[in-house]
Amino acid sequence: MKEAMFYEPGGEGGKVRCRLCRHNCLIGPSRRGICEVRENRKGKLFTLVYRKAISTAVDPIEKKPLFHFHPGTTSLSVATVGCNFKCRHCQNYSISQMVRDLGEIPGEDISPEDIVKMAKRRGCDSLSYTYTEPTIFYEYAYDISKLAKKEGIANTFVTNGYIGEDPLKEIAPYLDAANIDLKAFTDKFYKEICGARLQPVLDSIRLHHELNIWIEVTTLLIPGHNDSREELEKIAGFIASIDPGIPWHVTRFYPTYRLKDQPATSIEKLRLAREIGIKAGLKYVYEGNVPGEEKEDTFCPACGDLLIKRSGFMVVKNHISNGRCPKCETRIDGRFL
Repeated sequence: MKEAMFYEPGGEGGKVRCRLCRHNCLIGPSRRGICEVRENRKGKLFTLVYRKAISTAVDPIEKKPLFHFHPGTTSLSVATVGCNFKCRHCQNYSISQMVRDLGEIPGEDISPEDIVKMAKRRGCDSLSYTYTEPTIFYEYAYDISKLAKKEGIANTFVTNGYIGEDPLKEIAPYLDAANIDLKAFTDKFYKEICGARLQPVLDSIRLHHELNIWIEVTTLLIPGHNDSREELEKIAGFIASIDPGIPWHVTRFYPTYRLKDQPATSIEKLRLAREIGIKAGLKYVYEGNVPGEEKEDTFCPACGDLLIKRSGFMVVKNHISNGRCPKCETRIDGRFL
């Protein structure tokens, strides 16, 4: 058990108000928040997943996906069970929704120190807090990230962007990059599909950028739910309004979990989204979950020269030199080694 960060007394009856994410749950005694892994015990809020790693694995950083952050390196991915969203199409529902679906909180007891040692031993350039939502195991990620930073290991979040303002500012000195899901551009989608709201995600994306955390944005295109031209134009326009150098990953949906009534996303729809992104002024738009397509390669936005050639999650060639295109010397947005 570890006392949670970012909560306050919530009024009469021993309730507490959790401020970790934008749900701002008011939690009664012996009850848990929406995430199901933070519990009020006699007026104190505790995290139930500290040092309870459900998964540790070495991944290419491209798998996050982060294409403009230390390309070609590996990252030790860490997760606990639980999530503050209830996405009907979650690809990792077996662990993200385990508490909600099965009432279980399993995990291997691994200390923050041992996670960092594991990353060093396996030659990883970074640690990625991923697979489930890192916000809900914030205290664990925070303690790990501070230790990792001291050892010269970078930290990245793969997140739904629902983290609260104060928690994000607190971890920002240790957080180098984040891939943020912008799942749609309507409150209807967020409420019905995810159990959340749109505006907090938009605010979070802006704040990540203001805090100088490198960000890339991912949108999973679900036929009939978030893939209209109008909605894609709004998403692309929003990203471009913050910074046209933010990469946008438009990825292919496959039926899964509780959203099996729609077919997989068509290649044509992915290409349309990419065209919309480029037309909106975005410099880097990638098509994901489509093996064999060259639309995951990086090209210079100025001269069009091929900069990074990828095959799956692997970097085959990287021609970027000192963060610039070797042909025309245009600065390429990102964090390059």
